[in-house]
Amino acid sequence: MNTLCKAERLHSKIVIEKMFAGGSSRSFSVFPLRAVYMFVDEQETPASILISVPKKRFKRAVKRNRVKRQIREAYRKNKEILWRALEEEQRLTIAFIYLSDELFSTAEIEDKVKILLARIAERLE
Repeated sequence: MNTLCKAERLHSKIVIEKMFAGGSSRSFSVFPLRAVYMFVDEQETPASILISVPKKRFKRAVKRNRVKRQIREAYRKNKEILWRALEEEQRLTIAFIYLSDELFSTAEIEDKVKILLARIAERLE
C-alpha cells in the first residue's frame, strides 16, 4: 500500500490540459502548496498525481527536484487518507503546485500535504 507506482503518476496530456483549462476542476491552497483536482472516468488507480515546481521559483534543477521528492514522499505516506474517502467507482487526479520561493523542511511539506488530502477527502463526502 505504501508505494507510488507508475500508474499513480499522471502522464496524460489530455487530462492535464483539462485540469488547467478550468471548468470541471477545483483547487485550493495551503501555503506553500496548491492542489488542483478533478474527477476522471478511466484510470487504473483511485488517484493519480502530478507535481509541479515552477522554474520561475527555483532556477536550479537540484532544488526543484528536492521539492518534488518531498511532495512525492509525503503523498506516498499519506495517500490512504484520500483513498479511504474515495468510493469504489470514483477516480481522481490531483496536481500539487509549489507556490513558495523558499525551501521547507520535509516535515512541514508532509503536514501541508496531509491537510490538502484531508480537505479533498472532506469535499468528496
